[in-house]
Order: sequence, then structure tokens, then C-alpha cells
Amino acid sequence: MQIGEFSRRTGLSQDTVRFYVRKGLLAPETGNLGGRNPYQLFSERDVSTALMIRFAQALGMSLKEIAEIAQELVKGGLSAERELEIIDAQVAKLEEKAADLTRLLDYLRAKRGWMERGKPGDEPRFAGAELCLADITVTPK
Repeated sequence: MQIGEFSRRTGLSQDTVRFYVRKGLLAPETGNLGGRNPYQLFSERDVSTALMIRFAQALGMSLKEIAEIAQELVKGGLSAERELEIIDAQVAKLEEKAADLTRLLDYLRAKRGWMERGKPGDEPRFAGAELCLADITVTPK
């Protein structure tokens, strides 16, 4: 399939697909059409790879990390120990992100309640920070 169909199937923009190809994350075949710039032809395997890349990014992995793992897979696969190492690292990142989101929700709920009550006393402060929104000044352009 050509890049337009591939883009529709994967939900990636054509620019993103081209970027992934330049970075070596996708390796489409080269077709006979297109003259000096032959068309790139993507396979079902490329679709699976693109979806795996999107999934890995959703887990918080960088494209560099994804490319390194892809190279390991090409060179001979991943050992069970390496797979566990990757999974453990991602679980730790997601747990940290979940804790950050919990702190943000707690702050916003406290701030909303404080505002609903007519702002009595001090404004709630964000856990782990020494400032509140009232402390932030924005300078107009």
C-alpha cells in the first residue's frame, strides 16, 4: 500500500510516516512507480510496526528507546530478562505519572472547593511546590 492508505490505516500523518522512515523505525519496500523518486510500499507488517510504535509512545517511551528495542529485535530478539527490564521501566514511569496526576487532581479539587467557599483563608498549594497559582505573574506582551 502507498503512503496515503498507510497513513489512513495507522492514523499517522504522512509527515510522521516519512519521519519514521527517515529514523529507520519503518522500512517500506520501494516500488517501480514514481520515476526518480520511487513510491514506498508499506506492508501489513509495517502497519503492525506503526501501531506498536504508537502503543510504546502511549506508554511514555521515546522514539530513541523504541528504535533501540527495534534494533535489538532485529539483531536476535529480546531475552526474557530484557523484556522484564523494559516492562519494569515502563511500569515505574506510569506509576510516577499516575502519582503526578493524582497530585494535580487533589490540588485542582482543593482549589475549586476553596473558590466555591468564597476563598476563605490561604489559597491551597500544590503538593510538593512552594507556590500557588496566585504567586505566578504573567506579563502581557
